[in-house]
Amino acid sequence: MSGFTPSPDAAVYVISVAAELTGLHPQTLRAYERMGLIAPGRTGGGGRRYSHRDIERLREIADLTSAGIGIEGVRRIMALEHQVDALRARNEELVAELDAVRRVLAARAAVQPHAPSNKLPVLHQAAGQSMVVWRRPS
Repeated sequence: MSGFTPSPDAAVYVISVAAELTGLHPQTLRAYERMGLIAPGRTGGGGRRYSHRDIERLREIADLTSAGIGIEGVRRIMALEHQVDALRARNEELVAELDAVRRVLAARAAVQPHAPSNKLPVLHQAAGQSMVVWRRPS
């Protein structure tokens, strides 16, 4: 064996294998697809192919439904989890961007010690939960 491992998104499992791996009936997998909870890949002939990520999602759906959560609740939970993942990723991007700006400002301060040290926007919380953003004058 070469030890090749497909990517988590590679659609490699036929429906019978996906059903066995998740403990769900193939009809349940088809129903979840009709409901939009899962979107398996398709072969040229139209056969379903599930990825490792699909299998994990199906297991999560099975866990939630076995805990008594209805399909609409499952849909909402999964949508919120997706939103949290997207927000985490965006937060990481912003933190990296802020770090890069801080490094540039630190390098400038080392070269020009008498220049204003911070030109980043200053955030002030105003009444009514609105936010005012302004820049310090040069």
